[in-house]
Amino acid sequence: MAPNKHADRVKRIFGIDPDQALDDSPFFDDGSFVEEEPSVKEALFHLFPTIPGILAYLKELFPFLGWIFHYNLTWLLGDFIAGVTVGFVVVPQGMAYALLAKLPPEYGLYTSFVGFLLYWAFATSKDITIGAVAVMSTIVGNIIINVQKTHPDLSAETIARSLALISGIVLLFLGLIRAGFIVEFIPLVAIGAFMTGSAISIAAGQVAGLLGISGINNRDPTYLVIINTLKGLPRAKLDAALGLTALFGLYFIRWFCNFMGRKHPRYQKTWFFISTLRMAFIVILYILISWLVNRGISNSLDAKFKILGIVPSGFQHVGAPQLDLEILEALGPDIPTTILVLLIEHIAISKSFGRVNNYIINPSQELVAIGFSNVFGPFLGGYPATGSFSRTAIKSKAGVRTPLAGIFTAVIVLLALYALTSVFFYIPSAGLCAIIIHAVGDLISPPRDVYQYWTTSPLEFVIFFAGVFVSVFTSIENGIYVTIAASAALLLFRVAKSPGRFLGKVNVQTVTRDNVRGSSSSSQETLGDKHTAFMDLARNDLSNPQIDIKSPYPGVFIYRFGEGLNYVNSARHLDTLTIYIFNHTRRTQLNKYDKIGDRPWNDPGPRRGKTAANHDEIAARPTLRAVILDFTSVNALDVTAAQALIDLRNQFDRYADPYRVEWHFAGVSNRWTKRALVASGFGADSVRGGNGGVIVGSASDEGKGVLEPLLGVAEAAADDGSVIEGLRGKGPRVRASAKEVDVEAAAASATSAGEEISPVASSSVGSRRGGRRLVPLYGVNRPYFHVDVETAVAGAIQSLAGRGEEWSGRE
Repeated sequence: MAPNKHADRVKRIFGIDPDQALDDSPFFDDGSFVEEEPSVKEALFHLFPTIPGILAYLKELFPFLGWIFHYNLTWLLGDFIAGVTVGFVVVPQGMAYALLAKLPPEYGLYTSFVGFLLYWAFATSKDITIGAVAVMSTIVGNIIINVQKTHPDLSAETIARSLALISGIVLLFLGLIRAGFIVEFIPLVAIGAFMTGSAISIAAGQVAGLLGISGINNRDPTYLVIINTLKGLPRAKLDAALGLTALFGLYFIRWFCNFMGRKHPRYQKTWFFISTLRMAFIVILYILISWLVNRGISNSLDAKFKILGIVPSGFQHVGAPQLDLEILEALGPDIPTTILVLLIEHIAISKSFGRVNNYIINPSQELVAIGFSNVFGPFLGGYPATGSFSRTAIKSKAGVRTPLAGIFTAVIVLLALYALTSVFFYIPSAGLCAIIIHAVGDLISPPRDVYQYWTTSPLEFVIFFAGVFVSVFTSIENGIYVTIAASAALLLFRVAKSPGRFLGKVNVQTVTRDNVRGSSSSSQETLGDKHTAFMDLARNDLSNPQIDIKSPYPGVFIYRFGEGLNYVNSARHLDTLTIYIFNHTRRTQLNKYDKIGDRPWNDPGPRRGKTAANHDEIAARPTLRAVILDFTSVNALDVTAAQALIDLRNQFDRYADPYRVEWHFAGVSNRWTKRALVASGFGADSVRGGNGGVIVGSASDEGKGVLEPLLGVAEAAADDGSVIEGLRGKGPRVRASAKEVDVEAAAASATSAGEEISPVASSSVGSRRGGRRLVPLYGVNRPYFHVDVETAVAGAIQSLAGRGEEWSGRE
């Protein structure tokens, strides 16, 4: 073949050999299985949409198409009951929450109406309800106050509607590009702390209104609100009688209905619906009381106690929200907080109820749903809306069957907007405060959940209370950031400090538990064949200390990564490897340095004329021959980790000079990880043109018989789909039972039992005998990648046998 001048020029200028392929397929033309490395072109090709992919994407955008054509009367009845039930709850809640957002009460109804009307078409959760919620309303109120300090010309309604539109656009975009995985970065402990801190802050801020105490700024830090409320107790008014009795009535009705439901299980459903409607009962009762006390007044300021006042009928604020540079500049710093709250509440609630009711939500599609609702909601007067925990729980218990139940709730809200606004005039403000306090009380994490944090992860228990305390002493927004940042820092710390394990071998058998308890070993009946397991030599895996865990083989070390190998933890892992191996081996050449001045500063040796105190101990150690890395937990390999492995290989080669250390890898399951290892010089046979996994490393190896690397093989599927049994190889046979399908596993079992291993020169892969056939598990061009640790050990032993070395690892 004529020389490739272009390739020579590239190699000379850039130091890159284009003819050196990542795979060694040219060396294997016998029809054997050869692995092909993934290419960048292949990866990019998968990013381009296909016609079936586009159709599946469009179908996924409208999940209602999967169930709407199966709709029936049974589903309709369940949805009607659940929808109407939630409607009676959302009307008083929506108006109360709008007051939290510093908006007129009708805005809460607008927000809830749009959420219920639109969500069903994009929903993957039948239980979730989108609308005005306490926490989001409080956040909106805080944003309105902060923005109006610098932009007094912007009204509260303009700020709230524009905030919903911008947030909706961002969420809709994230959902359309299927970025729902970002919600997985928010841990449960952060959600719990956020909900608890928010509930405490909101409830504390409503106590003043509940008691009729004026002059309390409920937007101050929670601890100040509590202190100022206690100081203002002497200023309590008649509102306190209404607020306290309303709050007591809400809790009493719930307790009584739960009690009666337990006492009379037959009527449990009836008592549930009575409990669910308690807010509507309380509102109707106190509207009647207020009307009797304040009959004849036309102005809410003339009332004996504070009442809601005039609520406009219908949609009075229809129109496009303001979206210009001024509003973008004003709301820019608050957009991340708004999006986080919308995400946390909605996704957390929908996933929770999905698990309870045995279905799985699509987070990306849920982002589309809440994004779409918040994009179109502001055009009817809505402010940011998300999922509500209390209403979702009610809807679920009411027997909802499909997301279409939201339509019936929207009808109830629409009727309230057009037919009941004149009645809303008499609602006592203290009663709405009682409704808010009662609703947010369910958001506080119960003691059993907090105790579970402590028993599961004490550090996350600390993060939980840190988030709660920050919310109480500063603001809800700060509590969100603290918990998420602390959880991310804890995750990075755990990854960076993830422990690796050096493994030893144990011969394992299985017996029944009765045979173990109080029985002598001679009477124990084994139920399975003996096999080799690999366990932590340092016994940090809680194994029985009586077990004799042996080193796999002298000069051969097995290392298992704990939580992947990446740029964060690669230095720690490889330092651990270096220190341990240096402490348990010796240099191949003990007197490598003839002159004291040639020794490195970090290995000065004994003083002139002296002998090292532990000379005999060092001389008794084996030399380093092979390193086996268990990559079961490694899914990806970055440049930093790959370079660290290269540096470690070079360091070990200098340590083992004139030999070169073999590297075997077990459990590499990602194609790009294998490609990275191959590109770094690992996994290939040097005799066949690779630059890693070298068998012969020095002139002293010349003349020795070099064996073919051991390959793992398994029974191939027959043409009829059945499994072909059998094992065949050239040279000395390695016998196995019908269950054994791997040459290397058989070799490992034999060596663990103390049998002599006859080196296997080669395997006849793909050959048949009596209708039975074997095929390699991995490509024959990658003999140093193994299916598991046991086969990797067998492969390392095979290579050492080919070098003609004793098992002790000494020359």
